[in-house]
Amino acid sequence: MDSSNPSLAGPPPALVRALRRVLRPLVRVMLAQGITYPYLAELLKNLFVDVAATEFRLDNKAPTDSRISLMTGVHRKDVSRLRNELAQTSEAVPDVVSLGAQLVAVWLGTARYLHEDGSPLPLARFASEGGELSFESLVAGVNSDIRSRVVLDEWLRLGVVRLDAENRVCLNAEAFVPSEGFDEKAFYFGHNLHDHAAAAARNLLGVQPALLERSVQYDALSEASMALLAKQSREAGMKALLAVNKNALALEQADADTEVPKHRMTFGIYFYTEPMPEAPTAPAGKTGSAP
Repeated sequence: MDSSNPSLAGPPPALVRALRRVLRPLVRVMLAQGITYPYLAELLKNLFVDVAATEFRLDNKAPTDSRISLMTGVHRKDVSRLRNELAQTSEAVPDVVSLGAQLVAVWLGTARYLHEDGSPLPLARFASEGGELSFESLVAGVNSDIRSRVVLDEWLRLGVVRLDAENRVCLNAEAFVPSEGFDEKAFYFGHNLHDHAAAAARNLLGVQPALLERSVQYDALSEASMALLAKQSREAGMKALLAVNKNALALEQADADTEVPKHRMTFGIYFYTEPMPEAPTAPAGKTGSAP
């Protein structure tokens, strides 16, 4: 057996262990939402064909059904059927997400909408009350075809904004992550996990240049210490996100008139905690960073 060929020797045990850990929270979500193994198996079959067809080309030519079947282990008849289905599939971004992301980026990245410390100003609801510093003007500056009242009602429902005692529109600190609206939350669930996993996968496969993908890890903290670190992480994370957003908005506006190829980017920060299993002796704390 040729151990240099993963398809013959089997996948590396370390990778299998990593995949089990990565998939566990996803399986938890699927079980909570009634997704069964047979449904997932069909979904994975579709995805294996899709990735093989789009990302494993030779000389920029689409692979044949036979080659995809050989690579994926999916029966050739299923490959043909699934490729036809994929050709008719589109992954549309929910309208509220597309417009909402633009509005939040402008609100958090434009000096006139910010306090001196970089936090978002509350905005008057109408231009007749606040002029440029109004929610109505903000919406019109991004999309003049939609009424600000429609956006406001939806954002109030999703928990992205609230109205203060003076009836001003206040952006919630965690925006844009809707507290309501399953479709909107599911979009960001897929978007953020995909991009984080894509960066980690690129680095694992040795693609250069490596992308930023780092973390700090400790495993012997009290609940009180964890709460302090969670607070620090939120504050430091939001500060970094706001700074990158402000610069990205300005650069995107400057790049709009150029003819160079365009790229998309995601910069994310996360914090996670869970109880450690009981052990005879507490393990020593440690720090680490992903490659």
